[in-house]
Amino acid sequence: MIASLRGTLIHIGSDHLVIETGGVGWLVYAPRSVLGACGAVGELLFLYTHMIVREDALLLYGFSTLAQRALFESLLSVSGVGPKVGLSLLSAGSPDDIRLMVAQNDTAALARVPGIGKKTAERLVLELKGKLDLKGLPMAAGGAAAAPSALNTELAELLVSLGYNSSEASAAVAALPADAPEDLESRLRLALRYFGSV
Repeated sequence: MIASLRGTLIHIGSDHLVIETGGVGWLVYAPRSVLGACGAVGELLFLYTHMIVREDALLLYGFSTLAQRALFESLLSVSGVGPKVGLSLLSAGSPDDIRLMVAQNDTAALARVPGIGKKTAERLVLELKGKLDLKGLPMAAGGAAAAPSALNTELAELLVSLGYNSSEASAAVAALPADAPEDLESRLRLALRYFGSV
């Protein structure tokens, strides 16, 4: 695993850099903030890197700070988020900006990032809440309103995958009590109970 790279900057592309070290030019994909602050061709550059091994490629992603790299790795752990979307997010704001969006359930701001739709934005908030350190950040007004909404979307999709049509799934979700537990398994049990009572 290549964890960092120090070498001479020999090319700056629209979404990548080429860094030469030991006679080898490494192509490193990077967020816009890194591309904009990397200096001029010919200068010495140091990056923290994350390497992804695929059947057909070895890909390197470069970051100026450990916090950026750690956030990128957390983003990749969210289902439906790949390296391209991860770089898009890191290009849209600093790690602190993204942590604030998650803390405040700001799915609208996340959904404005290229490559992220409403569902992915909700999934990001839901899955990153337990993975990122959000201590000291102002939370969303009115508590975790977006979490149940993201959970309800996931529950409706799960019910459809179990064979119910979308209107039946929506009706079951709408029938959930206001104090329904905030975990998918409990909500699924309540939704299935709804079908047993209709």
